[in-house]
Amino acid sequence: MDTRTKRDRERLSRDGRLTVLGESAWGTAGVYIVFVLAGAGAGRLIGILADWLVTLPSAPLRGPAELVASIPGVLPPVAGAVAGLALGLVAQHDQLVTRLSDEHVVFLRKGREREFSRDAVAAVFRDGKQLVLLGHDGGELTRQECGLDVGRVADAFAGHGYVWVEADPYENEFRRWVPGTPGLPKGADALLKARQGALEKKGFSDDEVQELREELARLGVVVKDGKRRQYWRTVRRAEPEGRD
Repeated sequence: MDTRTKRDRERLSRDGRLTVLGESAWGTAGVYIVFVLAGAGAGRLIGILADWLVTLPSAPLRGPAELVASIPGVLPPVAGAVAGLALGLVAQHDQLVTRLSDEHVVFLRKGREREFSRDAVAAVFRDGKQLVLLGHDGGELTRQECGLDVGRVADAFAGHGYVWVEADPYENEFRRWVPGTPGLPKGADALLKARQGALEKKGFSDDEVQELREELARLGVVVKDGKRRQYWRTVRRAEPEGRD
């Protein structure tokens, strides 16, 4: 039985010039347990509600209620648990896994892999719960959701020779976007308008928002969000200061 802690395993991986950062096995198991229990509980409550509705002389959704009430009592919780397990799989698929070496950093999330060479990365920092890689021109190479302990992430990157900074060196350059803002490159205002619409949709698609972020990056515009508001800056030729 392997009794080493996750930090010990990361240290051993780093000695082999590879560090993998991700949720611990216990954390992942906890996600599944929560979803399965919640699903089973919801299934049980639906069964109880259906049994109660069919006793009423006139009840809404009587037909579906009679159908559920006719199902053996153990099946609704089981069906709920299976649904919870499926949601747990989706949640795990959404988790970020980072593979670090002295030469490259690779992000894996939702089955999509993105790789950046160390030479292309000028600095790394955390902005809230987002991990950001900056290029040498001041542009953002990527911005990824990352809920891991910031000290653990910083140690891993610094251990492989990446420059870790405590805050965004360009924070003071961001301006809030409003339609028709002057100073934007041609086409950027339309992309920001489309992205704002995506952000304001109920249950908006993170993939669509990310795709529009990447389109803006091609125009030299860096964008970040705060309470569904967009803040932007343009890329300039400058290297941020930091510490190894």
